[in-house]
Amino acid sequence: MDERFVDLRSTKNPKARIKMLSGHFATKNSHVNTYIDMSTVKTRHNNARETARTLAEEYLTNTMVDTIVCLKNTEVIGAFMAETLADSSNMSMSAGNNISVVTPEFDFTGQILFRENSQRMIEGKQVLILTDSMATGTLTMQAIESVLYYRGRVCGICAVFSAISKVAGVEVKTIFTSSDLPDYHVYSAHQCPICDAGVRLDGIVNSFGYAKL
Repeated sequence: MDERFVDLRSTKNPKARIKMLSGHFATKNSHVNTYIDMSTVKTRHNNARETARTLAEEYLTNTMVDTIVCLKNTEVIGAFMAETLADSSNMSMSAGNNISVVTPEFDFTGQILFRENSQRMIEGKQVLILTDSMATGTLTMQAIESVLYYRGRVCGICAVFSAISKVAGVEVKTIFTSSDLPDYHVYSAHQCPICDAGVRLDGIVNSFGYAKL
């Protein structure tokens, strides 16, 4: 791990911990000046469980959830969220539900689809969309459109970190926001002041991590 990474712990739950690395990075849809590493909360079961509990609190008493659609390798968090939401001891609206945790597929054009065997977990269901981080909301918007196409109802959007507060008019529930990372900036790949200053990219980032250039 690069020694330049800095830990950031949530004030809501210190075990919900992310790491940050300043630089110049390209995502699929933008350029950012900070790479946010989510590997701890997405892969370590204890941190994932605590992250899930913190996110699930937003929906316990006010939202019925039938299905969680997991974007960007958040299945571990999604499974723990389902467990928390379905727990009858939590006074949850979803208590007792056998909540489905599904991962969408992408076709060769990048569109989201659900195969026949998983469409029944979307159609007519209350669907919560979960992702690790959102800079522009483009992927989440795709997920919303896909859920609606398969006749599901989007009951919520949540992320570990989000630089935006709403997608398609739906409030994003999150643990970390831009206020926790005041120096975090998102730029269009074609209008990036870091590029204009002649600074080369440090790496390309996606949900699996970052690759140095």
